[in-house]
Amino acid sequence: MIQEEPARGRLRDFGVLPGQLPCGPFNAITDVPGVLVGHATLREGGGVRTGVTAVRPHGGNLYQDRVPAGVAVGNGFGKLAGVTQVQELGELETPIVLTNTLCVSRGLEGLIDWTLRQPGNETVRSVNAVVGETNDSLLNDIRSRAVTPAHVLAALENAASGPVAEGAVGAGTGTVAFGWKGGIGTSSRRAGHWTVGVLVQSNYGGQLTVCGVPLNLAAAPSPAPDGSVMIVVATDAPLSDRNLTRLARRTFLGIARTGGFLANGSGDYALAFSTHPQVRRTPLHRSPQAPPVPDLANDLTSPLFQAVAEATEEAVLNSLFMARTVRGHAGRTIEALPLAPTLQQLRRAGVMPG
Repeated sequence: MIQEEPARGRLRDFGVLPGQLPCGPFNAITDVPGVLVGHATLREGGGVRTGVTAVRPHGGNLYQDRVPAGVAVGNGFGKLAGVTQVQELGELETPIVLTNTLCVSRGLEGLIDWTLRQPGNETVRSVNAVVGETNDSLLNDIRSRAVTPAHVLAALENAASGPVAEGAVGAGTGTVAFGWKGGIGTSSRRAGHWTVGVLVQSNYGGQLTVCGVPLNLAAAPSPAPDGSVMIVVATDAPLSDRNLTRLARRTFLGIARTGGFLANGSGDYALAFSTHPQVRRTPLHRSPQAPPVPDLANDLTSPLFQAVAEATEEAVLNSLFMARTVRGHAGRTIEALPLAPTLQQLRRAGVMPG
């Protein structure tokens, strides 16, 4: 009997509740106060299926009010621009932009243009723009390099709080995960007084697993395990860059829960930042006597580690559940994850209501 395919929805729309901690009101990275997300989606002709996703830690001038940040590399087969300065100084001075592999330079141009235009930056002569990528060339004519600095500026300018568009949008327009249509996904968790939010650009392979259930789908493709995932983590906990690096490392536990294993040809990166106002990195020329910076004690970080692992897992699954079938470059079609057989297997396994 042919099963009727239900409407697309997020994982929790179907009663599947991964993890133990509660999520925030939007179940998104924007549950962390001040965080803004914007997309620019390119669907042009038969071959361009790509875009830009921008994450702004706060709505102000990030160059003048920097946030502490940490970076973790799962497998380094990728192109993350600006990573060494973040590792060296432990801070972000620009938003984070995600796009495709051959448009990292366009991302840099747009992000630098945007930063130089901000009021107060009239004398700035060095900008460490942070741009990540995954390779969407299966569906996107990547050699056309269709993303322009104007698209980057559009994603930055339309960034907003509240619900975040997911699936085949922005930097996830042409990505593929586990052989099915991947894309942008997001989720959040509350850990005591603090919130942890995650946004992913999913484009990797393995054995797709939902809440511990390895899926066995009759029409499943046979994807190569290579690929990439970009993970952006936000929290309002007052973490140092050292503990933000530790937080970023735990995202790969969430990737493992979905069936990924950081293959040889996969670029797997996580960037984590804190929005807590008392850990801002204000340049000394603006605040010559910097106030003492609080730092959440190491013994209090474990709930945040649990939160980021759970939120990463759910963000990836949301990217798959929300993505729709896309036909793109060279006539290739990547199907959306078939929800009817997926939900049937999850019911049988007892991880969702009957």
